[in-house]
Amino acid sequence: MIAPSLLASDFANLQQEIEMVNQSDADWFHLDVMDGVFVPNISFGMPVIAAIAKHAKKPLDTHLMIVDPDRYIKTFADLGVNHLTVHYEACPHLHRTLQAIKAEGMKAGVAINPHTSVNLLEDTIQDIDIVLVMSVNPGFGGQSFIENTYQKVADLKALINRKKAKTLIEIDGGVNAENAKTLVDHGADVLVAGSFVFKSEDPRATIKELKEKIA
Repeated sequence: MIAPSLLASDFANLQQEIEMVNQSDADWFHLDVMDGVFVPNISFGMPVIAAIAKHAKKPLDTHLMIVDPDRYIKTFADLGVNHLTVHYEACPHLHRTLQAIKAEGMKAGVAINPHTSVNLLEDTIQDIDIVLVMSVNPGFGGQSFIENTYQKVADLKALINRKKAKTLIEIDGGVNAENAKTLVDHGADVLVAGSFVFKSEDPRATIKELKEKIA
């Protein structure tokens, strides 16, 4: 599956960009929420997501790069978010947070930074719907892909299989036509693509190309 990241889109023409994703072969919308504390950048928040939800015809896959995400779980559910992903590094009571997300009717995701080992998810993997593996350091778009991600995905896939979990593996950061197939071959299910899609000449064709690479 492909999830274009709206962080890389043209915010001055956001509705147009949403319609493009609606009409494309993409599967999800990926929304990056940053607070300037957990990551050194501020992106967008509730009013923008409310506007996106009004026009989006595909699931809203929302990635919270924020401290204390528990405060906002219900708010995001009320906005119409379908998947809510929190950072392992921001959740001292991860199991409780996952239960709270599911109680609001959303799929529960956990994101891990490049330095965080997949083995730390051993005890919660059966409660996680999506693991988002950061293949760049979170905070900014347009960074280059960290090569160790391939091994990390393979290790995570082995953990999921060993625990007989149904967790999807999502990759975020530096995804392009060159590494998409290799990521899927190592066990990835969903690829987030930001700059590669939105900065291309023809974003719809780029999404189609990515889908064909991983078919």
